[in-house]
Amino acid sequence: MGSLLVVMIVAGLVFAYWSAGRAAAERAEALGRDACRSAGVQWLDQTVHAAGMRLQRGEDGWLGFERTFRFEYSYDGSDRHVGRMVLRGTRLVSFAGPTRAANVVQLH
Repeated sequence: MGSLLVVMIVAGLVFAYWSAGRAAAERAEALGRDACRSAGVQWLDQTVHAAGMRLQRGEDGWLGFERTFRFEYSYDGSDRHVGRMVLRGTRLVSFAGPTRAANVVQLH
């Protein structure tokens, strides 16, 4: 009976970890897509990729996961740039990527 309880607790923890990771990835996808749309650039591959994870103390003092995601975007369809964002839970704490479309100025 005791071992069944341990298995159920471990299964619950694994599910909670997986669920939190999935929620963070979905939030990162929405943030990346919205940033590209706002900047007028093309969001490539229509997805984000997990690039790292670490334990980090939150503003409330509790330990939680800080996840780093990367995504790619293009200004004209022939170039490729990498954007990066860091989330604590589903809260964005750092972003590097497109902020506005590049204006190409040609000098004659």
